[in-house]
Amino acid sequence: MEKFFHVGTITSPHGVRGDVKVYPTTDDPERFLDLDKVILRKNGRETGQEIRRISNVRFIKNLVILHLEGVPDRNTAELYRKWELYVPREDAVPLTEDEYYIADLVGMKVYREEGFLGTLREVMQTGANDVYVVDSTEWGEVLIPAIKACIMKVDPAGGRMDVHLLPGLIDERKEKK
Repeated sequence: MEKFFHVGTITSPHGVRGDVKVYPTTDDPERFLDLDKVILRKNGRETGQEIRRISNVRFIKNLVILHLEGVPDRNTAELYRKWELYVPREDAVPLTEDEYYIADLVGMKVYREEGFLGTLREVMQTGANDVYVVDSTEWGEVLIPAIKACIMKVDPAGGRMDVHLLPGLIDERKEKK
């Protein structure tokens, strides 16, 4: 399970006082209001990472505007273009029952009643419910809605998900891949 969660990427400086525009990769951008600090990584690498305190948060359209301590001007802010922002797991938004962090789901082995189905590659957020994209050597790409009728058991620590495939999610009459 992941120790750190990617919550955004710096897109560019904003203004002349060192603010940065952040494209949020979290489903709740307002979570930045509750953060005291973030971990900055260039190209997602832990080597050379920096921890910066957040001194101001604003929102413009779909972006978050942050002022990070130690970034006094636009030229310094420019140095952080494309850097990724992370938070430790303990600073993540708490989950309710039957909620999971996407980072913990990706890579999980998925099983159906008949046996191994494939590996969860991606979680698509569609609005109504998430959709799990599973790569299956037997069936190709399988899309599974994240609803109680399909998701029987999720074990993030064990890296396993048990699913029930509703009719039509795979066509067992077709030739298998």
